[in-house]
Amino acid sequence: MGKFRLRGRWRKNREPRQDSVPLRAIVPNLVTSLAACCGIASISLSSEGRFGQALVALLIAAVCDGMDGRIARLLKASSKLGAELDSLADFVNFGVAPAMLVYFWVTGGPLHLGCNARVVQLTLGCALYYAMCDCFRLARFNTMLEQEPLPYWKKYFTGIPAPGGCWMVLTPVILSVQCSGWVPAKVCDALRSPYLGMAMLLFVGTLMASRLPTVSLKAIRLNGKRQMQVFMVVALLLIGALVADLWLTLGVMGCLYFLTVPMTGLSFLKARSRYERSLPAAASEPHVGA
Repeated sequence: MGKFRLRGRWRKNREPRQDSVPLRAIVPNLVTSLAACCGIASISLSSEGRFGQALVALLIAAVCDGMDGRIARLLKASSKLGAELDSLADFVNFGVAPAMLVYFWVTGGPLHLGCNARVVQLTLGCALYYAMCDCFRLARFNTMLEQEPLPYWKKYFTGIPAPGGCWMVLTPVILSVQCSGWVPAKVCDALRSPYLGMAMLLFVGTLMASRLPTVSLKAIRLNGKRQMQVFMVVALLLIGALVADLWLTLGVMGCLYFLTVPMTGLSFLKARSRYERSLPAAASEPHVGA
């Protein structure tokens, strides 16, 4: 009897562990880790000259990056650890991996065949610049999460987001690698020029680190049936184009994404002007109950 009494007391005094973690909390971090692994695999593939497979790895990383946050919200498993892990994965996937892909692509692969040594060094410097601009952009984004933006900034990103910058800088690679079968050879050679590659790395990196307003798809709202119908037609055409030729469509969309930068800038200036004009009117109105 005494033996059973001791067992009962031990079970009664036992308390549940406070550091237990539900399995659903790990799923978003696993998706983020998969994205980072794809980014590292892309670096390895591009160093071996397998640029088509490196692009596929980055595409998978981008899909995983778009899914992890939604999975975390769906499972109610958002955490500070997941946010930090996502930023580190974004630096690898959209900063280091595309910079190295462009570097190896325009310099003739890992052996730099047919490329001047000085051009190789300059291209590496431009690749490092792009990667650090992406790192700076991600660090600034994390610090701005705790700040309340001005009303006219809520519909815009500050600088080009990391996935968008990766997409833009890889546009010549996509058009050249995936469309080399039917695009004229001179066009492919022009797209693979190291000077174009360096210009893209510098230009896109500067746009990411800048404070220019860029379009945020999350803030776009459709007003009325007409806009909904137009959006559905465009979305269906885009889906059909992606199914018919994925890489060509992504390359053309990357070119069109460049055009959104000046258009978004004009829209931002109008929004800021409307906000500034509304301030004196709001200040001149009498306060209720004063």
